[in-house]
Amino acid sequence: MTVNRRDLVAGATAAGALLAAEGVARAADAAAGNDDPTLLTVEAASARLAARTLTSEQLTRAYLARIERLNPRINAYITVTADEAMAQARAADAELAQKKRRGPLHGIPIALKDNIDTAGVRTTAASAVYADRIPDVDAPVVTKLREAGAVILGKLNMHEFAYGGTCVISHYGPIRNPWNTDYVPGGSSGGSAAAVAARLCAAALGTDTAASIRFPAACCGVVGLKATHGLASIRGIVPLSEMHDHVGPITRSVTDAAIVMDAIKGFDALDPVSIRGGDASLRAAMREPRRRRPRIGIVRQPFFEGLDPDIAAATDAAIDVLRRLGSSVRDVALPPVDSYGVLGVETYAYHAPLLADAAKRALYHPVTLMRIESAKGVPAVEYFEQRRRMIVARNTIGGLFAAVDVLVTPTSMLPPPTIEASLASPPDESTMIRNTLPFDVYGLPTISVPCGFTRAGLPIGLQISGPLLGEARVLALANDYEAEARWSQRAPQGI
Repeated sequence: MTVNRRDLVAGATAAGALLAAEGVARAADAAAGNDDPTLLTVEAASARLAARTLTSEQLTRAYLARIERLNPRINAYITVTADEAMAQARAADAELAQKKRRGPLHGIPIALKDNIDTAGVRTTAASAVYADRIPDVDAPVVTKLREAGAVILGKLNMHEFAYGGTCVISHYGPIRNPWNTDYVPGGSSGGSAAAVAARLCAAALGTDTAASIRFPAACCGVVGLKATHGLASIRGIVPLSEMHDHVGPITRSVTDAAIVMDAIKGFDALDPVSIRGGDASLRAAMREPRRRRPRIGIVRQPFFEGLDPDIAAATDAAIDVLRRLGSSVRDVALPPVDSYGVLGVETYAYHAPLLADAAKRALYHPVTLMRIESAKGVPAVEYFEQRRRMIVARNTIGGLFAAVDVLVTPTSMLPPPTIEASLASPPDESTMIRNTLPFDVYGLPTISVPCGFTRAGLPIGLQISGPLLGEARVLALANDYEAEARWSQRAPQGI
């Protein structure tokens, strides 16, 4: 049975922190001595599954119970595939009983952003345009997750067609930040980040064109990894711009992000931007002994300009932690590259056939429609010139890493806005993507890890980036910081 989000969304307008009833339920569980497996990271749950002290059926059932209880408040899911997930969990347990373990994701419940195709299950991109769209085949990344033994819980809410950073524009209603449900979770992968933060899945996939994995990860206090452009196939994903689009994990720990990325990466000959990135395990590589501490480059301009004071203070404190861990720190400059023409034209090219149908055109949210059509008149010569500059920039950016190993910046300039304010007047989303878009343009591997909280109690993210195919060094430093600072161990109150 497939349960639509509309069947679960009653009461989704509740504001403030999650209701105390959920905290009471957890207290009752603790008093009864119940072991809540949703508290486990992917790595920890995987170890228990392998040791047969936990079954995938138990783990999946626990996540489905949380979804039923909490999704009406968070609105993270559009579709929950409960029956299919339980069948997959039982099959995973049967294989484990026969000592057939596919890897660390075997039996782990994962959810997918709803722009990632799933055979026989609606993929809506959170738009009325695609409300009844049912793909015939899985996207390659979904195939890889299934081959790794993952259990698919369902499809996650998002900003319509991934073209925005608030997630208030969705045919299925706004997504709410688990830390404070008055606020947006960031976007466009807001459902993915909110679901991970609220423990409605062990991990999730999101997509990132300008910010859409890292910004919501920062807003929701979780980890978001955007690997080198093309390292994981974007075929079978409703696109914005193939030159900018990435798919990657949102998780509760850096190690979990490496585990999921290991499962989904790989060359796809049918994906025009896919690259060969090697078969080495990122999880293993990030833990290899290092001859020296990484040299850190701090990109001051424009990344540190106009920061919210709480974000500025948290970032400075995080850099101090990295210094204490032994890293050298120096200021560097990241050359700007203009790629808005590329992004806009490629987005318009995908939507033009849909917009030609008057009935479908009428189903777009007006703001989404305006953004898509803003690139309608971009000359072809401008598109090709910007695309050429993007490619040259990617080919030459390696020179920046002769003097440093990684780059560190705040993930975002400002905390997330409220849902009420975002509905009343669309915010200036350039502030949401300023610190993240350059790394999509260059195609560099980049991660956001929690690094503190605002005085209002909203999470803050630290962004660590590396050279092309430098995922291991990015993950290694992020893992070191996570272990030292321990921000990732904090969770929203009441859940």
